[in-house]
Amino acid sequence: PGAYATLATDLRLLYSATDSLGALPKGSLVLDVPCGGGVALRGVRPGQGLHYIAADISTAMLEHTGRAAQERGVADQVELREADVENLPFIDATFDVAMSLTGLHCFPDPHLALKEIVRVLKPGGTLILSWMRTDAPLRTYPMFFVGRRGGLVGRSASTTEVVGWLAELGITNIDLQPSGALAYLTARKG
Repeated sequence: PGAYATLATDLRLLYSATDSLGALPKGSLVLDVPCGGGVALRGVRPGQGLHYIAADISTAMLEHTGRAAQERGVADQVELREADVENLPFIDATFDVAMSLTGLHCFPDPHLALKEIVRVLKPGGTLILSWMRTDAPLRTYPMFFVGRRGGLVGRSASTTEVVGWLAELGITNIDLQPSGALAYLTARKG
């Protein structure tokens, strides 16, 4: 209810994205950047056998994610990595799934961040995104203002910008679902 009241968004779309991780086969490589407090871990099952890299520029957020992994019983599958999304320390085409949940609006340069995320995604891999979009309904703009004043929201991007950037980067089969202030996107690397 709180997310709907402030952001006019349906968080079930976010939880559906995290739940999709539970269907990944053993040995899948997952990148979550920024991992924040570890919300995406809710989809990882104990004993699933993933190699899940939780990356964030903030050591405090990495600590939160580490605690969440312990609480969910999946710490043996989670590797915490301090990393800048604009210069990821991973080789090209590494990950089966790359996700950035409520992240693009935090980055100084969301286009560059997407280039890096797509660079480390394997061909045929899945990209999962959600972000506060600049083309959101006007009634959600107070949240942008509050977020920017608090240093939590950066440039961000519209749905049109993100879809255009992804097309340039060879991302196909884009499923975009705008929902209030947020947009949710799942796609494949061609």
